[in-house]
Amino acid sequence: MAYFKKESGNYGEHLAARFLKKSGYKILDCNQTSRIGEIDILASQKNDIVIVEVKTKSGSEFGQGYEMVNYFKKKKLLLLAKSLQTKYPNSVIRIDVVSVNLSQNPPEIKHFISAVQDD
Repeated sequence: MAYFKKESGNYGEHLAARFLKKSGYKILDCNQTSRIGEIDILASQKNDIVIVEVKTKSGSEFGQGYEMVNYFKKKKLLLLAKSLQTKYPNSVIRIDVVSVNLSQNPPEIKHFISAVQDD
């Protein structure tokens, strides 16, 4: 089961990266890890640096993928964004969420721009 979850997660990230490229984003890195955590996709759009959290679901019986970005995940994403600010001091860093539903044919992809913000 864990293998299937990782495999479907990787496939969802691949679909999300392809979707973002078609939408005009430049993919800078995938699965970038640091001591804080992992960035699924690091992209740029115009002058913005975009951290993209990808949530892949094989069905919708337990809600949508974007609903899985809970309080703790949001805090971690905000810390990752803050740590990137030193590397990209002249850019706005934002956090998007891409939800991929594999139970649809073709897979349903929803992109939520600036989905996580520091309140």
